[in-house]
Amino acid sequence: MVKALAFAVPGDLATPTGGYAYARRMIAELEAYGWRIDTIDLGDGFPRPSPQVLGAARAMLTRSPADRPIVVDGLAFGVLPEAAAAMRASHTMVALVHHPLALESGLPVDDAARLRASERAALAAARHVVVTSAATARLLTADYGVAAERLSVIEPGTDRGTARRRSSDGVVALLAVGAVVPRKGYDLLVAALAALGQLRWRLVIVGDGTRSPETFEQLTADVARRGLADRIAFRGAARADELATLYASSDLFVLPSRFEGYGMAYAEAIAHGLPVIGTSAGAIPQTVPTSAGVLVAPDDVAALTAALRRLIEDPHARERLAAGARAVEFPSWHQQAARFAGVIERLT
Repeated sequence: MVKALAFAVPGDLATPTGGYAYARRMIAELEAYGWRIDTIDLGDGFPRPSPQVLGAARAMLTRSPADRPIVVDGLAFGVLPEAAAAMRASHTMVALVHHPLALESGLPVDDAARLRASERAALAAARHVVVTSAATARLLTADYGVAAERLSVIEPGTDRGTARRRSSDGVVALLAVGAVVPRKGYDLLVAALAALGQLRWRLVIVGDGTRSPETFEQLTADVARRGLADRIAFRGAARADELATLYASSDLFVLPSRFEGYGMAYAEAIAHGLPVIGTSAGAIPQTVPTSAGVLVAPDDVAALTAALRRLIEDPHARERLAAGARAVEFPSWHQQAARFAGVIERLT
């Protein structure tokens, strides 16, 4: 018998973020296992959709067949508590939470409180909750009232990268990957690099600049004001093959995120044999082992500057961490999809 599952996502499944990448790969791998996956587009604008989009999303969810389990991405699920409550008794509804909505950096206090209350109510109505890290599971248990027996941790899979080609011109090639939003900490990275102008480095930032236009505008203005426009390049979102080439041609990955529910870009960098500089926020310490990277406290520009200085100046230190990265074994997407399928099968 063909196993069927619905996957509800907000907007375009091809959106270049880690959360959407997780959904795309899970869907593809589950289909390879023989599942029939129906994808439901809940509309754009989440987690702040218009009233029209919100109403349409509720209607789509409540009309879904009751005999078919439905996974709802947390970016939308957290603001759909009414739909979750209406479907609680009739549907096998699974919330997929990458990180709590209220923990997005830069939110006004009132907005964060509203999102937290909404997501807490929605999660109370879910049959089960899948999270992408043990750190997020602990957050949901401690702060959102989700019992441990209603939680499953299924980290993203990771594809093993190609061998790294180190730069030969003496300039250390830095790479940062992630949407240009406050949570990724690009403002901290530019401030740290501005203090290292005497060193030989260049930085490529790969990430969607349209997610937060005001953040992108402020960041590019800061780069220009500090005289770094010829050393920091913005590439926008990149295809998987383009990104693989950038990983392979870089010397050091750096992303001073203020929070990560997992940190897929860190795992991808490590899988390509890159040493990493990150922060100790959220699940990053579980994603980046000490053998492969250096972690500093979030929002600590002085510590970030010191870590960058050490690894830019010391190629031997970079190579030790690169060797540690090459030794890390992450689970494959095929393995993680099998675990995901097992969770759905147990629920049904």
